[in-house]
Amino acid sequence: MNITIGIGDLKVCKSPDVLVTYALGSCVGVCLLDATVGVGGLSHVMLPESNPSSAAATPMRFADTALPMLISQMERMGASRSHLTAKIAGGATMFAAASDKFNIGERNLEAVRRFLQSNRIPILAEDVGLDYGRTQFFYPETGIMEIRAAAKGNKQF
Repeated sequence: MNITIGIGDLKVCKSPDVLVTYALGSCVGVCLLDATVGVGGLSHVMLPESNPSSAAATPMRFADTALPMLISQMERMGASRSHLTAKIAGGATMFAAASDKFNIGERNLEAVRRFLQSNRIPILAEDVGLDYGRTQFFYPETGIMEIRAAAKGNKQF
């Protein structure tokens, strides 16, 4: 069964379910997997960092609050933090005039990478950056991340 993750949302599942998120532009899709128990999770991160009021209202939108939530939900399904691996996609620059200060895609990628590194979760594959949107499928049964992009075709990682 396909489980859809909305913008600023996250979900976890066990194989053979499939996780999918649409409209990854500057947002970053973070797939986590504990292959030993077949538990996968996907977070559609909109922004790099929360503040106290935004974190309370919409914690799943931000890398710094969503990713700990994702890990916690996976652990409740039997995953072990020490077995997690990651695959990421998105973080595009969707507007040519985006300055370094406002390049949300790059800032999202930096926040996600920083979190994963600080939690010793290796990134096994990524399809990030450039200037186009992506749809991300994640298959916990095989660990495959599939990226579909209208003008770029399909890729598997």
